[in-house]
Amino acid sequence: MSEPPVVRIFTEIGIIDHLARTAAERVLPDGLSMAGFDVLSHLTYRGPSQSPAQIAAAMQVTRGAMTGTLKRLEAGGWVAITADPSDGRGKTVTLTPQGAAAREAALKALAPQLDGVLAAVGEPVLIAVLPLLRRLREHLDAARDPPR
Repeated sequence: MSEPPVVRIFTEIGIIDHLARTAAERVLPDGLSMAGFDVLSHLTYRGPSQSPAQIAAAMQVTRGAMTGTLKRLEAGGWVAITADPSDGRGKTVTLTPQGAAAREAALKALAPQLDGVLAAVGEPVLIAVLPLLRRLREHLDAARDPPR
């Protein structure tokens, strides 16, 4: 029996995610995991300072899992974790210049892999699938937090 197209698509996306993350982890700067790279990228695009809870929600992981990732990033000097000035009980995570540089180094290390994908698939095909992937992501993003 053939799987429905939506199942086949999610299977392919899952396999692609696994293969890409595994390959990326091999070339990332020492001490930087894909989870850490994701946090550095999130802070780059969403603003250099956020609470651990905001980052955990965006990454869809528990606060405990995010705490471990943030501690490793802080130990590497890639983020600074300070008391939130507006809430003495809260914390603020800020991307450091070293974190921005580590993210750039990671992108340079990933460049050969990305170039390989571009050569194998072709830029026109990649550009053509972007609207579909964006639409799928937007739907899943909107559906992740059901209305209360």
